[in-house]
Amino acid sequence: MSALRIATRRSDLAMAQAGIVRLMLKEQGRDAVLLPVDTTGDREGGTNKDRWIDAIVELLRTGEADLAVHSAKDLPADDPEDLVIAAVPERGDPRDVLVAADGAYFDGDGPRRGARVGTSSLRRAAQMRGAFPGVELVDLHGNVPTRLRKLQHEGGPDIAVLAAAGLDRLRLTPPVVKPLPVDVVVPAPGQGTLAIQCRTDDRPLRAALSVFEHGVSATTLRSERALTRALGGDCNLPLGAFAQVHGDTVHLAACVATPDGSTIVRATVEAADAEQAAKEVAAGLLERGAGEILDAVRAR
Repeated sequence: MSALRIATRRSDLAMAQAGIVRLMLKEQGRDAVLLPVDTTGDREGGTNKDRWIDAIVELLRTGEADLAVHSAKDLPADDPEDLVIAAVPERGDPRDVLVAADGAYFDGDGPRRGARVGTSSLRRAAQMRGAFPGVELVDLHGNVPTRLRKLQHEGGPDIAVLAAAGLDRLRLTPPVVKPLPVDVVVPAPGQGTLAIQCRTDDRPLRAALSVFEHGVSATTLRSERALTRALGGDCNLPLGAFAQVHGDTVHLAACVATPDGSTIVRATVEAADAEQAAKEVAAGLLERGAGEILDAVRAR
C-alpha cells in the first residue's frame, strides 16, 4: 500500500500539526509523507482565509495529495462540495495565553498597566483592550517562533498573545506564560482544533480517517463554525466563540467587540444541538448590535 500524501503549509506549527496526524496514521499501520506548500497567504499575506489554504486544496483537487491537515480556525466556515472534513481529532487547549521573557511585565495574571502587548488579531486586541484598559496594543506578525523572538529584541512588545495549543504542539516553553480564561478573552472559532480534510468522493480514505474523530471536539467545532457562517465572519473580525458539550446539551458563548474594546457584546446559550446553539447565539449577538460592529469593521 503506497504512502498517503499529507498537504500542509510550511510553517513550523503547520508541519508539527501534520506530523501529529502522520504519527496517528502510523499507529494505524498507514505510512504517510508530508507535502509542504506555500499558499498565497504565506507569500502575500491578507485576511481572506481562502488565501491561506488555496495551494493545499489545489493539491487535493488534482489528486497530488490525499489529505490535508489544517488549523480549524484557518478554514472558511463553509466546506466546498468536493472537499470534506473527514475527522476532527481531540481538541487541544483552546485558550489564548500571554507570554513574556520577564515576569516584571505582569501584575498578577494580567499585563501591568503600560505594558506593550503584541498581536496581529483584531479579536485578541479588542478583547485585551476591554479587559486590560491600561495596556498598549502593538502589531506583532510572523509565525510563532518569530513572534517569540521579537519579545527579546529592542522595540518589540513586552508581552505576546498566542494560542496555547500552538505552543504545546511546538513544545515551546517561554519563560513566562499566563493563560487567559475563556470568559476574559473568548478564543477564535475552532482555536486549538485540527481538521483533517480529503476529497468528498474518496470514501475508503474517509472511512480510514473516521477513526480519528473525537465526537465532542467535532460537535464544538461544528457549533463555532455555524456561528461564524451566521455572522459572515470568515475574515479577520473581532469575533470570539467557544463551545462545550455538557451532557446532552451544547453550551456556546460568543462575543463581538469594537476594535477599540469600548463595546463588547456577548451571548451565551445552551441548546440541544450544535446548529441550534449557533442560531440562538447569533440572534442574541445581532439583537445587541453585533451586526453594526461587524459591518463597520468590514468597511475599514
